Amino acid sequence: MKSFKQTIVRHKKSIAVAAAFLFAYGFFQFAYPYHLIRREQMALFLFDWDYIGQTYHGTGWMSRFVSDFLEQFFLLPAAGPFTISLLLTLIALVVYRICNRHLSQAASLSIAIFSYVWCFLRETGNLYTTRYTLAVAGYLFIFLAITSIKNKKNKPIVSILLIVLGIWAFGSPVHKHYGRLLSIPRFNYERLIGLDSEVTRERWDKVLKLSEKDLYMTEASYCYNLAQAMKGNLSESLLNHSQNGASTLLLRISTDRSVFSNTLAGEAWFQLGCMTIAEQSAIISLQASPNHTGARYIKRLARVNLISGEYSAAQKYLNLLTKTLFYRKWAQSVMPGHQSEHTRMQFMEASMRMAKTDFVHHSNETRAILLEQIRSNPQNIMARHYLLCHDLLSYDLEQFIEDYSGYMLKGHIYQEAILIWLSQHNQLTQQNAARYGVDNATANMMQRFFRNPDKYPHTYWYYYMRALEEEYNQ
Repeated sequence: MKSFKQTIVRHKKSIAVAAAFLFAYGFFQFAYPYHLIRREQMALFLFDWDYIGQTYHGTGWMSRFVSDFLEQFFLLPAAGPFTISLLLTLIALVVYRICNRHLSQAASLSIAIFSYVWCFLRETGNLYTTRYTLAVAGYLFIFLAITSIKNKKNKPIVSILLIVLGIWAFGSPVHKHYGRLLSIPRFNYERLIGLDSEVTRERWDKVLKLSEKDLYMTEASYCYNLAQAMKGNLSESLLNHSQNGASTLLLRISTDRSVFSNTLAGEAWFQLGCMTIAEQSAIISLQASPNHTGARYIKRLARVNLISGEYSAAQKYLNLLTKTLFYRKWAQSVMPGHQSEHTRMQFMEASMRMAKTDFVHHSNETRAILLEQIRSNPQNIMARHYLLCHDLLSYDLEQFIEDYSGYMLKGHIYQEAILIWLSQHNQLTQQNAARYGVDNATANMMQRFFRNPDKYPHTYWYYYMRALEEEYNQ
């Protein structure tokens, strides 16, 4: 035991360094991974000398260059957390080295831990910006170099030169874009951007799992509905949780909304085959992103134009992606004229969901857009389900019956809505119900519902009844 304690004391600095590194790595790898993924999606680094020369100049060029280079690795599961952990641990080590020249080991270690925690927390409230952590590390190294100068005669001149060099390389040490002095992790936002990341990866089972805790939020409910629609279960699962009206089906796209909201809103339209609105979402997000760049937006614009048959426009975006480290292979595989048979078939299937005529609609005109999609491709079952569910969540039974009659789809909430409509029009008979595809089991369950509504919270009857009660109480 004594030898063990002596070993701990002898290697306590190494143990502290390892603990600091592992803590940061574990946090960003397991508790906060999507902040790094989201940062990578909004960044772009091109291996092109013209791009590098035009982008990285002026004061702070080095911190911007190195941070953009490093942040492209955030796409990888372990590389992002490793990079951040290394930077934070390095900052703590340099602070310790500076302080240990003038203070006791215990005091130096305390200040180093404080610096580590400050740098760790300062960026956790934002999408982690490596640039500012690099700037802190850069100035600490400059300060360490200044304190290491032993020649008192040359020290002032060398110090001034090093500070000027630091400002040129890392930017001003005090800058309005360095973010807050202190922040705390936002785990609710982490879950939301996690949903967004999994949606764009089309990992629908993961989307369903992540959304379960936050279905009271419009964005989480929207992702849940989209995932269920992609699995063919939208109508069966729609009322498994409280819906915030029709807004949980399709989000609004507008320049007055956040980049996150506009980006997320385009995902459902893309899957529905509405390339016009999906392209609008990507363009607005690209324009509103911090540096007007983003690998995710450029990739989406490339896919939209490939599906639309606009190959010249697609090639423009793909040429950019071929100059990146991690999107090059994908861009080359989908380049017009170089696609495999499987890739061509995928884009052909996606193009079949598109509207065949050009039209311009605002994303608020949900019904008009969905009807256009269905007219262009009557076999777009997903668009039909979205249209019917939009009618139901809007309490518009007249439009629902009109939309349902042309192409009757299966779904217990559709049958429940039909029974309400028939009752409102004094046409509730077994023959009329059967004509709309309502089975006897559903009709019998409606009678039981009115005896005890609270036993059937996931029915359209319950949803509609609550809306009538709210309207009456107002």
